[in-house]
Formats: sequence, C-alpha cells, structure tokens
Amino acid sequence: MDLYLHIGENMVIQPAIINSLLVVVCLCVFFIICGIKMNKADPSKPSKGLVFFMEFAVSGIEKIANGMIGDKTGKFAPFIGFLIFYLPSVNLLGLTGLTTPTSNYNVTLPLALLTLTYIAGSGIRAKGFWGYLKDTVFGNVPALFLLNIIGETAKIISLSFRLFGNILSGSIMIAIAVYMLSWLSIAVMPALSFVFNIFAGVMQTVIFSVLTMIWLQGATVRK
Repeated sequence: MDLYLHIGENMVIQPAIINSLLVVVCLCVFFIICGIKMNKADPSKPSKGLVFFMEFAVSGIEKIANGMIGDKTGKFAPFIGFLIFYLPSVNLLGLTGLTTPTSNYNVTLPLALLTLTYIAGSGIRAKGFWGYLKDTVFGNVPALFLLNIIGETAKIISLSFRLFGNILSGSIMIAIAVYMLSWLSIAVMPALSFVFNIFAGVMQTVIFSVLTMIWLQGATVRK
C-alpha cells in the first residue's frame, strides 16, 4: 500500500517520491552491510555471499566504465554503479504493488538533471571551463552554437521522458489488462509483469546508463 505524506494542509508528498526515498535508504543500508562484511572478510580465503557479489559487481562496473568511457582510474565507476543499482530497484518496485517511482516525472526529471550536472562537472574538471564550453557549445563550427545549446538541452528531455514514458506506459498497460480481463488477468499477469516491469525496467536501466557513459566520454575526452 502506498503512503502519502501530508505537510500542512495543502502540501502532499506523492507516493512515488516516498518510494524513491525508501529505495535509497534500503540501498544505503545494503551497502553499509556489504562494507562491514567486506572489512571483516579474510582476503586469504575465497570470497562468498555478499562479499563475492560486491567484488563481482564492482569489478564488472569498473570494466564497463573503462570500456565505454576509457575510465582507467575508476573515478566514474561509483556514479555508474549508482545508476546500475538504483534504476532497477525503482523500476521493479511495481512488482511489490507499490507505485513505481520512475512512473512519476517528478523523479525522472531530477535524476536526469543530476546525471547531466555530473557529466558537465566531469567535463569541466577534465578540460577546464572554457575548454568544455568550446567543445560542447561552440564545437568546430561556432556559428552553430544555438543548435549545440538545443542539443544539450534536449538531453534532459531524452533522459527524463524516455525513462518516465516507458515505465508509465507499462504500468498503464498492466492496469488496462487487469481491468479488461478481470479474474482472467491472473493467468496472464506473470507474462505482463515480465514484459512491462522486468524487461522494460532492465532495458531502461541499460539505456540510461549507456547514454550517460557515452555523454561522459564525449564530455571528458579532448577533441
């Protein structure tokens, strides 16, 4: 059952926001537990359980970041790891009966803004402010700077609306199927959940993460 948080008489925090914060808290607790277990693990013995899982996940994320961005130092891996853990968690939350946070634009827009701010900050650190501005806004043809600005602004729409639209449409399709099929929906619900929740949720995670890494590579590599 979704929770609504009332602040005063006129302000209500929507369930999607609460559920998103709930996922963040759960992930924080999970990583704290993993960190404790890793600190206590004996390096002379084979890893198992959560320690093995985290070693596998961290090394895999670092390899992906290195392959996509050229991140040999691993400095971008933590943010990519955040996306890879957070997005499936919120996208698949609908399987529990709670509102999927990413089906609300108030969640996907800040996430897109956070991601693009991180990309811009990484580009500025790598190239300097004017170097980043030259590559991003002016490009090789300064006369096209307006088009470049539009292109950079469109990234916000691309990230936020793609994630929001796909997850919301899946929730709507499931609701329509349940309404139209009534009790027969019980038979097809596993297939619907796989297509619209699991498959779409994982695919949107992949798309969001890959776009982020492509744009990070473009923002941090000197042209």
